[in-house]
Amino acid sequence: MVETANHQHPQGPPPAQAQPLGGARGPLFAPNEQFQHLQYCIHSNPRWVETFILGFQHYIVMLGSTVLIASILVPLMGGTHGDKARVIQTLLFMAGLNTLVQTMIGTRLPTVMTASFAYIIPVLAIINDLSDETFASEHQRFLHTMRTIQGSLIVASFVNIVLGFSRVWGSLTRLFSPVVLVPVICVVGLGLFQRGFPQLANCVEIGLPMLIILVITQYLKRIIPISHTYVERYGLLFCIAIVWAFAAILTAAGAYNNVKEQTKQSCRTDHSFLIASAPWIKIPYPFQWGTPIFRASHVFGMLGAALVTSAESTGTFFAASRLAGATPPPSHVLNRSIGLQGLGTLLEGIFGSVVGTTASVENVGLLGLTHIGSRRVVQISTSFMIFFSIFGKFGALFASIPLPIFAAIYCVLFGFVAAVGISFMQFANNNSLRNFYVLGLSLFLGISIPQYFVMNTDMTTGHGPIRTGGGWFNDIFNTIFSSPPTVAIIVGTLLDNTLDAKHEVNNRGLPWLLPFHRRNGDSRSDEFYNYPMRLNEYIPTRFF
Repeated sequence: MVETANHQHPQGPPPAQAQPLGGARGPLFAPNEQFQHLQYCIHSNPRWVETFILGFQHYIVMLGSTVLIASILVPLMGGTHGDKARVIQTLLFMAGLNTLVQTMIGTRLPTVMTASFAYIIPVLAIINDLSDETFASEHQRFLHTMRTIQGSLIVASFVNIVLGFSRVWGSLTRLFSPVVLVPVICVVGLGLFQRGFPQLANCVEIGLPMLIILVITQYLKRIIPISHTYVERYGLLFCIAIVWAFAAILTAAGAYNNVKEQTKQSCRTDHSFLIASAPWIKIPYPFQWGTPIFRASHVFGMLGAALVTSAESTGTFFAASRLAGATPPPSHVLNRSIGLQGLGTLLEGIFGSVVGTTASVENVGLLGLTHIGSRRVVQISTSFMIFFSIFGKFGALFASIPLPIFAAIYCVLFGFVAAVGISFMQFANNNSLRNFYVLGLSLFLGISIPQYFVMNTDMTTGHGPIRTGGGWFNDIFNTIFSSPPTVAIIVGTLLDNTLDAKHEVNNRGLPWLLPFHRRNGDSRSDEFYNYPMRLNEYIPTRFF
């Protein structure tokens, strides 16, 4: 592609053109399907040393959500620090396996599959239901709760499996236009704002310097050109090392000896007790907590969470395709990816994870921050996830990074993903008031409705604002409407396909997006999404 500034005008007077409003003079930027500043796209690879360093960086970024989920749920279940360490190890092990499967035979996009926050509300409901039961010890309560969660995850996984392999989910995504994709991808990032500055503010003296240094690195690579490549690719690791060392100095100096317990948990580098309690070597194995327990009353909330993860992952996949230099994922690719996500959740239940799986938003943001969308980098990151899940002491060292450091990282990466969502609007009519109505209402309700549900949800019981006589109904819809991407998909798809839809086909951007929905609609899609090692030549198309 050629920059418009490099075009040479022909000799003679230029053709008459309509002047912009106000007589403004400036360049006009044509729509661009691929970002111009990506150094490596989906199928190009850095050198092996760089690939391993970048893969380790992806591992560090996904670690924050894993530790946070375990830190929230395990103490409420009666688990010890040792139990929390084993739960983190299991989550890391399954994240490695699920990521490897997705990048090999799923979407084939450079997306990390990690623990999902969508399952927290139904898990809290299970914990609350078991709180009245009597157990011989708190450890027995923990084991019983884990077995109950296992059973619910196993059943809920079939929602993704059926939606994906029955091709229902792909048929739904055919209703998407760029006008729908914009709010969905935006709220995939913006809807996670509670994990940004509010979490950072739990320890401002650590989180705020991390955020400031992250921003400064963007200026540093321009002030010192010789450092541009290193700062751009590895700046995040440098920032983490600096602020983590600063937090360790504050801890050793006794800065947090006489503060509240919550401040100690957020700021101290030795307050997670993971290093002392984690085993040296422990391989997660099926049914490690015992035989799963199946209760119908506990399944419904998990079913809603499984549906939510389908919506969240879909928005994340579209963002990843832009940042990896690929075409938007076709419907048949989304079908198999959601189906495999269901199989991943099934394995999560079998191996004893505390929540199901979803695509990691923060790792997609990292693709943009480093300008490297290589699939191989993410595949290499799975080796770190699996290695540190087995050798617990080493993994616990990095898991002890204070959470406000991760929160500062999220402020940048979640915002990056939201901005990628806005870029899809270039493929629709930017001057259509009808498009503004659909986009604005979907975006606002996609943030406002879930915020109402979260604010009115009791985080100790998992009970949300919908409180009818049917507990199953409450669990499903409280979970669904607590998810920004799910609400944005519901509102955006409904409005975009019913409000002057037939007369606004061109304005909606469908002529650009529809070819990508079809299997053979764009010749480039095979380059990005075909199975590796020419497996697609031996597998019938009905199994794609």
